[in-house]
Amino acid sequence: MGSDGRPYSGVEPGPDQSLFEAIEQSDVPDDQTYVLMRGSTVFAVMNVFPYTSGHLMVLPKRAVGAMEDLDEAEFAELWQTVRAAVQAAKKAFNPDGINVGVNEGAAGGGSVPEHLHVHVVPRWTADTNFMTATANARILPIALADTWAQLRAAWPQ
Repeated sequence: MGSDGRPYSGVEPGPDQSLFEAIEQSDVPDDQTYVLMRGSTVFAVMNVFPYTSGHLMVLPKRAVGAMEDLDEAEFAELWQTVRAAVQAAKKAFNPDGINVGVNEGAAGGGSVPEHLHVHVVPRWTADTNFMTATANARILPIALADTWAQLRAAWPQ
């Protein structure tokens, strides 16, 4: 089960795919994989284990592990899409601030170190992020499906 209580979309990476490539290339509808937008070289997707409501990621379509491995088109579209993600998060949730960050490599905190991704995390004054309850269950004030719908509607055109 995902952190929204819905079953996972069933997307599993192939032998030469990262999890994120498998999600982006699947035929599973975006509202089930939580893909928010697809560009030419990058896409944005909700984090299914969010730090707080509205936590999303922007990443290249192809798996690269380091910032310097991006070509110029990927680099430019990545940061343009991060800006759009910040705008969508602000419009959808009116946070007090935003964290934008890259955890490059396993030692840098990357959960999928072979596929670079940029986190966009709305923040509120005195927020407590998620609260872990029993059996690693997290309590969020907004379900992922609702968060996805709000961000998708707020995404700049």
